[in-house]
Formats: sequence, structure tokens, C-alpha cells
Amino acid sequence: MPSDMETPSSKTTEDSNTKPEDAELAKAIMARRFHPSAISPETWEGYIFSDLEIRIKESTDLYGAVLWPSAIVLCHFLETNQDRYNLTDKNVIELGAGTGLVTIVSSLLGAKVTSTDLPEVLGNLEYNVMRNTKGRCKYIPLVTELIWGQEVEQHFPRATHCFDYVLAADVVYAHPYLVELMDTFDHLCQENTQIFWAMRFRLDPENSFVDRFQQRFHLEELYDLPSMSIKLYRAWRKVKRTKD
Repeated sequence: MPSDMETPSSKTTEDSNTKPEDAELAKAIMARRFHPSAISPETWEGYIFSDLEIRIKESTDLYGAVLWPSAIVLCHFLETNQDRYNLTDKNVIELGAGTGLVTIVSSLLGAKVTSTDLPEVLGNLEYNVMRNTKGRCKYIPLVTELIWGQEVEQHFPRATHCFDYVLAADVVYAHPYLVELMDTFDHLCQENTQIFWAMRFRLDPENSFVDRFQQRFHLEELYDLPSMSIKLYRAWRKVKRTKD
């Protein structure tokens, strides 16, 4: 959940360095949004995934309760690449779930999702997740607290919690918990786990984190969207070599 004050729709317009394919993809991604009715009694943002209307309630009081474009990018990828990465019946965990859009879309795609974030965000997160998945999904998502680097083994013991996918959108930015985030990725990712991670590039901490991340994980770039300053990665654990 970013600490800078750009709006979720900022930097989505084409600039002089934007490739045509980038602009076309960015346009398709942002077309997922629709404007709510002016007569609606509450503030919410609308999105269309799996041919269903998803309504997300935001709160400007918490960065974690605002939906950022990286989440829409990740959701678009998951829905349009189901033939290659089928989430049906897969065990999925989302880090820094925020408003819950990635959790909701993953659940609509058939995954068994554990949705995590900080305690102060959970109320809004659970409201959005339950509102948009009830009666729509094969599995009811689990919304639970996870503070990066704190008692992760106690909450998610590796012996019993094996995840097929770890999902993350806009969890890397200029906050003081990047080491803890790295350790959390490391704990949750076992030999066959894949990470899908969408990131908005802002300042040096993002670049430095990617460099450190690649010391532990293989990294494949799936999307590069300069017009949105967002990249989407797939990652998986590097095999540790044992000495003879």
C-alpha cells in the first residue's frame, strides 16, 4: 500500500516513451473500471472481472484501504492467462491484500484464497471480500492478519501450509519493512510455489528490492507498462545447491 499520494488513476496516459503495445494493454486494463452510480449512498469503485461486477469500498484514511493500479494489472493478467496459470482448486495467499480486489478475482477464478494484511485494514478488507464473493465462489476466502516478519511460522507453518501461488500488488515502496517482506516471501515460497507480483516503480527502494529479491528467486518479467510505471513479475525459488 503506497505511501506517496498519487491517485490510483494517475500515470495511466501515454507519453512520448510509451510503446504502442504498452498503451493498448494499459488501456485494456484500465477499461476494467467503471464509474459508480451518482445516486449510490456509499463511496465505492467498480470493476468487471469474470463478467461480474465487483464493488470495492475504499477509505482515504488508510493507504491500505485504497485500490492502486498494480492490483488491476495483476487481476487482468490472472483472468486473461487462465490457460497457462489455472487457479482452480489452487492454494493461494495474497500479501498486503488492501481492499481485496486480487483476492476477490482469484476466488472468482476458483482458487482457495488466504487474504492477509495488517490488523487495521482487515475490517474493510473482509467487508469487500465477503460482499463480492458470497454465493459466487467455490471456496470462501479466508481473511486473516499477517504482519510481515512477525510469527509467520506460527501463523503459516511450512509443514502444513503449502501454497501454489503467492500474490502481491504494490507491496514494495518506501516503507521500513522491506527486509521483513523479503523474509515473508522466503518463508511462504516452497519448491513448487510461484509468485505473481505487480509493482509500481517510484524511488530507489523498489530497484534495490528487486536486486536483493533476485538473490533468492528467479524472476521473469511478464508485463512492462511504462505508461503506468508498473511491472508484473513471475518468480520462483532458486534451488539451493548442497555441497558434495
